[in-house]
Amino acid sequence: MIITRSWLEEFIDISKISTDEICKTLNAIGLEVDSLENYSIPSKVVVGKVLEKQKHPDADKLNICQVDLGLNQVQIVCGAKNVDVGQFVPVAMVGCDLGNDFIIKEAKLRGVESNGMICSSTELGLPKLNDGILVLDNSIGELILGKELKEYSKLNDSVIEIGLTPNRGDCLSIYGIARELSAYYSIPLLELDKQIKYNDLGIGQIFEIECDSNIDSSLSFKAVDFTNFKLGLLFKFRTSILGKYVDNNDIKNTLTYVTHSTGVILNAYPKDMTLKNNNLNILYVKKDEDEFDNIYGIEHLSKICVEHKELNYNDTDYIIEASYINPDLISRKVYEKKIKTSDIYYKASRGSEPNIDFGIEYLSTLISKFGATIYKGTETFIEDKEKLTLDVSTKKINSIIGQEIPKIEIEKILTSLGFEVKDTVDNVLVIKIPHYRHDIKNIADVTEEVVRIIGIDNIVSKPLQIDEVNRVNKTSNDLIKKNKLRFKAIENGFFETLTYVFSSKENLEKYGFKTVKEELELINPIVKELNTYRTTLLLNLVEACSNNFKVGSRSTAFFEIGTIFDENRKESKKIAFIQTGFIEQEEISNSGKPKNVDFFSFSKKVLNTIGKFDLEPMSDINNSFIHPYQNANVLIDGKIVGFISKLHPSVCSDFDLNDTFIAQIDFEAIKNDIVKTNSYSKFQSSKKDLSIIAPKSLEYKEIKKVINSLNNKNIKQFNLIDIYSDEKLGNNESLTIRFVLQNDEKTMEEEDITTTMNSILDSLNQKLSIGIR
Repeated sequence: MIITRSWLEEFIDISKISTDEICKTLNAIGLEVDSLENYSIPSKVVVGKVLEKQKHPDADKLNICQVDLGLNQVQIVCGAKNVDVGQFVPVAMVGCDLGNDFIIKEAKLRGVESNGMICSSTELGLPKLNDGILVLDNSIGELILGKELKEYSKLNDSVIEIGLTPNRGDCLSIYGIARELSAYYSIPLLELDKQIKYNDLGIGQIFEIECDSNIDSSLSFKAVDFTNFKLGLLFKFRTSILGKYVDNNDIKNTLTYVTHSTGVILNAYPKDMTLKNNNLNILYVKKDEDEFDNIYGIEHLSKICVEHKELNYNDTDYIIEASYINPDLISRKVYEKKIKTSDIYYKASRGSEPNIDFGIEYLSTLISKFGATIYKGTETFIEDKEKLTLDVSTKKINSIIGQEIPKIEIEKILTSLGFEVKDTVDNVLVIKIPHYRHDIKNIADVTEEVVRIIGIDNIVSKPLQIDEVNRVNKTSNDLIKKNKLRFKAIENGFFETLTYVFSSKENLEKYGFKTVKEELELINPIVKELNTYRTTLLLNLVEACSNNFKVGSRSTAFFEIGTIFDENRKESKKIAFIQTGFIEQEEISNSGKPKNVDFFSFSKKVLNTIGKFDLEPMSDINNSFIHPYQNANVLIDGKIVGFISKLHPSVCSDFDLNDTFIAQIDFEAIKNDIVKTNSYSKFQSSKKDLSIIAPKSLEYKEIKKVINSLNNKNIKQFNLIDIYSDEKLGNNESLTIRFVLQNDEKTMEEEDITTTMNSILDSLNQKLSIGIR
């Protein structure tokens, strides 16, 4: 948001406050100043008037001008196309230093003496307004011949750029910033001096607006005759500071200027673009197929508050439109329909000024000064809406602030900010929120307004009061578990990353992940690439790996502990891992050719991080990230809590990655038990292999369940080490399981070993009908 000191002075008297002090105040009340720039015209640049102009005898593009400087008259040779007799112009006199060692001297141009230079705006260090010289007028102040331009404060201005947060649409105007300063300094806003020049006709005699009853916008229309209109230099200058000046389009520049001044969104429609019916020119306001409010004449003219078409018409009679629409409503519609928008949508979606009559009156007053005439009357379509009312306790406000603010002071601050405040019993204030503060929803927002105006630096610091109570709860336990997991993951070679809780809806859908329901989607995403809540951590991690790969990191391993959302926007916490590229660094031991990461090594790192878990093949693959043949469900206590998989080759190709493995596991399911140590057996262990015949259709996990159900303390460990099948075995296969047997109290004898192995065989035979090979 760009403001200037002199522009602010049209709405509030800040003559006794320095620019530096204003910047400090803006920062203090939450309107952060990004930059401050001062325009300063050099000395010896004075106001002159062109008395005569004649062609240079030896140069077609040069003119010999006689210029009145008040106390004297000088001859200047000028090459500008737009110089003309009667113009007031800036003249750099002999000896003037325009900067960069550009010093004006007496000279001869093609044999003709020239004593000075008629300057363009850029030669004075001002923004560009045209390709010729700068023509002055009384909008910058009374023009006095010979007076130095550095004495005209409206041209020698201070430009302040403010970085606004998205919720402060009420400050997207000079008037909005002035309103904030008025509240802080207790200086009243200046009244608009309404001097409107009307013609003899009423709007209803020339124009007719037909509006459907179901529109969402508030609208006000004025008819204007721009026949003799010419915008003043000051207003062109300020529009150029915004970077929105359009040469030779005074009407467009005026709309831009007034919108920036008042915050009211304005548009204009030429009479030639209306529909004709007898002597009336008709515009229609109605909804389109996407339920947006639109203006129609002989063609579609605009989508109200969303897209304004370029104004390049040469008509003299126009309908001026002032509009307002609820920012939450328009933001949601635009997001849902994914339609094209123009610059004006930025203001509308953040909250433009709802007092549209103020914008119309300001515009009418301004253009009346410069030759336009206004048709009498106004066409309005405004629905009165109730202001949001909050009951807030001053005790609660002071509790949030941590400091006692008198109730009368709170009332004064809120009233100065435009809130309607009614005092009731028990220190409760009934507050009506002004329409331009659509971001105020609760007592916390109201408290923030009080703190802003008091000034955060004026809140007294107090030591924290610490109560010695038992603070162990789920939150603290989760924090301890999270930190343990972080340390373990780092020990195993993973780097922690932190990504947005938002993601690309298009990419989530592309790779088969679920997305949040449409009615629960983000209304106003921070960027289009992060336009939905993430339903997995893995997409963000894959993108992070891809970004690292593009800058030369061929092997990366990341983890993240964060929140994801389901279709109903319900939150859950997950931990996700990703590793791509080499399993180790290039070293002498691997001859500089390390192998790529594989399923086993990746799973082992995850195991070492989160603790014991089991794996089983996935039967339901619900997204395109999962490899069809290298995948497994992660089970803790027999319950599926996540998965491990190789990243599908097509996804690797999309993101320019090598072999990559991923895992995502439910954070809540990971155990955080206290580690208990037990003495280990001093007696010798024994290894025994057991080969059994089992149907190919029988999953190994069923065998594992049966063996675990024995609860035999002599079985310390068992693993499947071989699978064999041939034609003789038919639909069966041979499974070799290696057991580690050990007793805690004695060395196991052959009889003990045999008894243990027989118990295993008997149980497998009884429960699964399988036996020894």
